[in-house]
Amino acid sequence: MNALVQSLAAMSGLRDRDALDAALVRLVIDSSEGAVRSATLIRVVGEGDDRRCLLQAHLEAGQTQVSRDLLWTDWTTLPHVSDFPLRQLAVERARAVHSDAAPHAAVVPLLTSQGTWGLLDLGAAHALTTHTLDLVEGILLTYNNLLGLLDYGEKDALTELLNRKTFDGAFFKATAEQHGDELPEGGERRHADPDAGVWLAVLDIDHFKRVNDTYGHLIGDEVLLLLARLMRSSFRFHDQLYRFGGEEFVVLMRCDSVGHAQTALERLRERVQAYVFPQVGTITVSIGFSVLLPHDTPSGAFGRADKAVYHAKEHGRNQVCSYQALVASGELVDQVAEGMDVDLF
Repeated sequence: MNALVQSLAAMSGLRDRDALDAALVRLVIDSSEGAVRSATLIRVVGEGDDRRCLLQAHLEAGQTQVSRDLLWTDWTTLPHVSDFPLRQLAVERARAVHSDAAPHAAVVPLLTSQGTWGLLDLGAAHALTTHTLDLVEGILLTYNNLLGLLDYGEKDALTELLNRKTFDGAFFKATAEQHGDELPEGGERRHADPDAGVWLAVLDIDHFKRVNDTYGHLIGDEVLLLLARLMRSSFRFHDQLYRFGGEEFVVLMRCDSVGHAQTALERLRERVQAYVFPQVGTITVSIGFSVLLPHDTPSGAFGRADKAVYHAKEHGRNQVCSYQALVASGELVDQVAEGMDVDLF
């Protein structure tokens, strides 16, 4: 079997996005017959003049180590797309661009209906031929299709937030990065912040059953969809947003302190309360959150945040409650100290 076909077949079997990104840059270099000397996969984050480059995967020809930025990279440390003229040009034109003068390079955009979400930046010793660029674009088309299949399996059909079945893997990756247990493939970590923590928040819509009973499930679905949009606009690009089912949502986010986590969640709560939902009017949410602990489990962290949500609902709703603060005040008993654990369902 042709080596390129074998590599594409192997890539199509990957279900981890980091592994898929690493496989992409390897395949681009290996299939170029020495023409491509480096391959850099960039995720474009931000909008307008504040578009920035998040490193998804970088590989030099002849090397085995693939480097990447950590998921929780500080936004302010990322370089602007405009710092790289060829990348900026590829975003503006929404098509592949290349430089014939040394240093030789080409940048191929990855596109969706909303615009450019990523860039593949290629370094070369000589100007890349049309054949090589066509080959790279074909590989990228396959890669984009594979990402689409992953999205289909990992996202909630209604809200397009992440779904429940993707949570455990993301949780363990987040805890590994938080406590320094995981390195990117090849061992190189970039932009790590040892002082930050990862927080899990559970969000529940107050009196959502009343919405469904009064206005019907179509209006209820519209409320869920609009809430998901409010969540996206309230959190950062690397915060992970989930719909667990019904009116229950989960957020995984990295913050510098409990105060910053509380502020982010209060901002969402206030935006939801201020938003006028069509036909329904005002909707409120109750939120509970907990910091992730060393050797934590998905069910353990979820259980702590869920206890805080229950406390919020029992004490007036439309509020944000920290599990650790409730334990410190004596309003809750620490389930970790009690040796308790819960199942998500």
